[in-house]
Amino acid sequence: MSITGDFLLHYTYFSSGFVFQYGFINTCLQSLVIEKFGEETWEKLKASAEVQDAFMTYTVYDDTITIKLIQEACKVLGVSMEAILKLFGEYFFKFCKMSGYDRMLRTLGGNLTEFIENLDALHSYLALSYQEMNAPSFRVERAADGKMLLHYYSDRSGLCHIVPGIIEAVGKDFFNLDVTMDILDMNKEVERTGKKEHVVFLIVQKARRKMRKAKPSRLQDSQDNQSDQEALKAAFLRMKEKYLSVSACPVKKSHWDVVRSIVMFGKGHLVNTFEPIYPERLWIEEKTFCNAFPFHIVFDESLRIKQAGVTIQKYVPGLQTQKIRLDEYFSIIHPQVTFDIFSICKFINSQFVLKTRREMLPEAWKSQPTLKLRGQMIWMESTRCMMYLCSPKLRSLQELEEHKMYLSDIAPHDTTRDLILLNQQRLAEIELSNQLERKKEELRVLSQHLAIEKKKTETLLYAMLPEHVANQLKEGKKVAAGEFKTCTILFSDVVTFTNICAACEPIQIVNMLNSMYSKFDRLTSVHEVYKVETIGDAYMVVGGVPVPIGSHAQRVANFALGMRISAKEVMNPVTGEPIQIRVGIHTGPVLAGVVGDKMPRYCLFGDTVNTASRMESHGLPDKVHLSPTAYRALENQGFEIIERGEIEVKGKGKMTTYFLIQNLNATKDEIMGRPTTPLDHKEARDLGKEDRKAVVIMRYADSWQLLPDRNVADGEYTEVPRGGGKEPERDSSGGVWGPGAGRL
Repeated sequence: MSITGDFLLHYTYFSSGFVFQYGFINTCLQSLVIEKFGEETWEKLKASAEVQDAFMTYTVYDDTITIKLIQEACKVLGVSMEAILKLFGEYFFKFCKMSGYDRMLRTLGGNLTEFIENLDALHSYLALSYQEMNAPSFRVERAADGKMLLHYYSDRSGLCHIVPGIIEAVGKDFFNLDVTMDILDMNKEVERTGKKEHVVFLIVQKARRKMRKAKPSRLQDSQDNQSDQEALKAAFLRMKEKYLSVSACPVKKSHWDVVRSIVMFGKGHLVNTFEPIYPERLWIEEKTFCNAFPFHIVFDESLRIKQAGVTIQKYVPGLQTQKIRLDEYFSIIHPQVTFDIFSICKFINSQFVLKTRREMLPEAWKSQPTLKLRGQMIWMESTRCMMYLCSPKLRSLQELEEHKMYLSDIAPHDTTRDLILLNQQRLAEIELSNQLERKKEELRVLSQHLAIEKKKTETLLYAMLPEHVANQLKEGKKVAAGEFKTCTILFSDVVTFTNICAACEPIQIVNMLNSMYSKFDRLTSVHEVYKVETIGDAYMVVGGVPVPIGSHAQRVANFALGMRISAKEVMNPVTGEPIQIRVGIHTGPVLAGVVGDKMPRYCLFGDTVNTASRMESHGLPDKVHLSPTAYRALENQGFEIIERGEIEVKGKGKMTTYFLIQNLNATKDEIMGRPTTPLDHKEARDLGKEDRKAVVIMRYADSWQLLPDRNVADGEYTEVPRGGGKEPERDSSGGVWGPGAGRL
């Protein structure tokens, strides 16, 4: 969209204050709330109002969306509707200035009165491009004492308080005026068939005071304020009396009014002494005038047509009939006033839009669009007639063709020719802008969906590999192997698993293992241990890898105790009794790294893996079997441990091993990560459904410690979340293949 066209749309909102149909106004409201009250407030407001995430600038939205946003803002912020609307008016003026339209706004009028008087004309022009626009209307009554009455008409009730916010900001910034506005009257305008709100404002302008060098006394300030208040009150009463007795039709100005009109409004300094000179007679014949102004109509006080331009006679043939009334062939579209001379005089400063009555057109023309005229009403006191000097209201070349008209029908001096051609280009730019905004919104939605899918992919990837490993692999880097000088490894399996498999259907085995592993997975979050792998009925975790932590042995021990409790909740599909598991734990050094290209896995290497597997395979049902090093790591840590004695361990010879009985300092609920306070029914139900989700993380003395982000190499470690690793393979004798460690 062109800069001019973009400005005009923005200025439409600025000047009217409440054209609540295009998305730009909602975007501005969003900007106001975020700037004044913060992003969180806007999110809360948006949720309360149940509105969408984003608004497209040139898309038309229902008024109720904006009204609802404003109403919710009053509730959320705890302020009145009047305060919100006035604040919005002030902010919108500031917003337009920041957008680069300061110079264009300043040229609209030489003073505040002229500025307001030009709003209706601007709205009429903008309607050429923005047909959905429903702008309010303004009418100004000037007073000799520098004050004025502003009549405001709008289809939208209760939003008039935006007007003071805008007008006061304009007066202060553009004309160095302190403007105060009070409502004199508010009613439903009868002239607008009772559908329009009519508000009358008293506007008092006062030149802003310069900074005083010396600070005045408090007594003097009090006297000045009291004097100002009394003067304002007296002016208010005088203007109210004048409003109730004001005459709508213009009258001839007195000599004093002529003198006053050449004085700068509200200041009293001469700015222009020009006085026009008129000829004694009009040097133009009737025929020439009707050809020079092909679109004009002259009518008297009873609306009888006295004269019409040649082209308007061509497209409204009924105007050639003598003594017809104007309201027989036309209806007033804007302003929506009663079609009589009194109402027309009352709104004489407004731009009038008339539309031909379809029933008065020739039968062959009734399928064509009705002709609309846009122009100015001029009262001629000497003849007691009104002249309507106008042009056809056309938006584009397409509408010109639909009316079967040509540019040659419009007088060369009439800028309507240029408007049609320029607006044709601007309409194309607006459509292109709309397409770009729609594509932008589609890309935004797709980007959100992509982010969601990416999150799912990363969650799956991080479940298989540690996060730092996965990130390096995504970047195409090689992951260096690292040495962990001490960690604790746990293996577990199901007792008589082979027999269970032989007696059950495959789906029963899958359901049993899924139930068991889901409970175990939840416990890994409770105790923050790393799940390395599962293969068949075997489950392997490690503490202190890939995040080195001093309490790795205690964490794995508590995890093992939780496994025993959880296993009792899983039923053997053959016997219907709880299953039994064997658990083995060993503490020692390991090497860790990523192997493979097609399906890279994070693997643990070393004799510690073999020894931990031997502790599991040489253990007893429903027992947690500890190696000597694991026992020493847990000694004096609050655990009950008994000695099993010396046993022969395959590949290791004789070893003195131990059984872990319980944690003397932790309850069953703490081991399982369950809340210690009673749950309500909903929380209990959710806990039952979400076995995999840890409700309470068990606290350890070193849980707060974070290590620097370093590569896992040469004894240095990187803190990463839990992930997956290389799955072991089970041989026919029940042994386990340690990843990369050789046949056990």
